Amino acid sequence: MTTLVALAFTIAMSGGASAADRTPRPAVPVDIEVLGDYKVFLVGHAVGTQNYICAATPSGLDWVFIGPQATVYDSNGGQLLTHFHSVNPSKNAIHATWQHSRDTSVVWATRHSGSTDPNYVAPDAIEWLLLDVSGAQLGPGGGDRVAATAFIQRVNTVGGMKPPAAECTPGKITNRKLVPYEADYYFYR
Repeated sequence: MTTLVALAFTIAMSGGASAADRTPRPAVPVDIEVLGDYKVFLVGHAVGTQNYICAATPSGLDWVFIGPQATVYDSNGGQLLTHFHSVNPSKNAIHATWQHSRDTSVVWATRHSGSTDPNYVAPDAIEWLLLDVSGAQLGPGGGDRVAATAFIQRVNTVGGMKPPAAECTPGKITNRKLVPYEADYYFYR
């Protein structure tokens, strides 16, 4: 798996339309496949945290997801993107966000579908996702490296699972847990 991801990184980062045409799509469960003639044009490996807060919910106290914070690296270990939650100005709503580290172009996305299929997803890892792009913004200098993204897949996840509800007690209301995770992100246009 690591060799396939490294190959995809190398091809995706080499530039040009022909490289994008050769970048392989990851093997994924059917419910998170990207349908149609979309091509992978960017691949990165994220290392960071999935963040939760202890809060009252309709079903009692539980850990509520409040967003990711991760750095996405290219195949050479260089910073490619930053991944977090922010306000998507075109929707006036908080969405998952990826900002390119060089040209500062931004793309926002929302969950289309997810999978915990045990043939792909480890039992102690967050689900794999297909995300629909919900907005994009050029960088201040006109940078557009991620602006043309239509879909994003999160695959090959490690960690990031919500803490057990039993660990969210009245004395821990508003406490946060930053749960380490890793994932590969595939960007399609």
